[in-house]
Amino acid sequence: MRIFAISDLHLSINNPKPMNIFGPTWDNYLDKIESSAASLMTEDDILLIPGDISWAMKLDDAIVDLEYIDSHLPGKKYILRGNHDYWWGGISTLRSILPNGIRAIQNDANREQGVVICGTRGWTVPETNHKTADDEKIYKREVIRMELSLKNAAAIKQEGDKIVCMMHYPPFNNKLAESDFTKLLEAYGVDYVVYGHLHNYDRKYPKVTEIRGVKYFLTSCDLVDNHVVHICDIE
Repeated sequence: MRIFAISDLHLSINNPKPMNIFGPTWDNYLDKIESSAASLMTEDDILLIPGDISWAMKLDDAIVDLEYIDSHLPGKKYILRGNHDYWWGGISTLRSILPNGIRAIQNDANREQGVVICGTRGWTVPETNHKTADDEKIYKREVIRMELSLKNAAAIKQEGDKIVCMMHYPPFNNKLAESDFTKLLEAYGVDYVVYGHLHNYDRKYPKVTEIRGVKYFLTSCDLVDNHVVHICDIE
């Protein structure tokens, strides 16, 4: 089994919102993602999608986008909420309507054979002088949620398992400075982190980097040429 990731699909199947207004990278981008996934993945693999999944405002309107993911991309899919996923409400309600091939992670964890998948949305780290009091409040709340997820992962992890953590926001700034997120990821022995949120104007972030034993993958589709990103193999 192998694990792949890609984020920020920004689907709008029922109410098309052309993404190529943001540049030519978005021309036929879904076709490119489908082709990449079909050529690299099998149904035994896992695809992580860490946020900004659909432009829908309500869950009912997002269902067709979730069904697209389930039917057009191979493997078992794990999704996480992004800052644009306004349709994502109560986790119990969401899980009750998800297609069979999709699992949702929200401040918790799930174990597959040889791997534990966990995660939380995250928030902008304290890196700029224009950070507001509200930003600080949300950041601290997301740090708490991160630790809840990691505690859950630790509780279900079995010997030899890898831990893969999904975040929507990057866990560090563009200088890769330490944050409360990275401290927790290291403390709980996370092996891999996948994140998105960033786009063409955020090219200062490396696509792959390893810091103190944790390997980080930037997976925003427009920054990875609309190819699914190979994260790791699981024995």
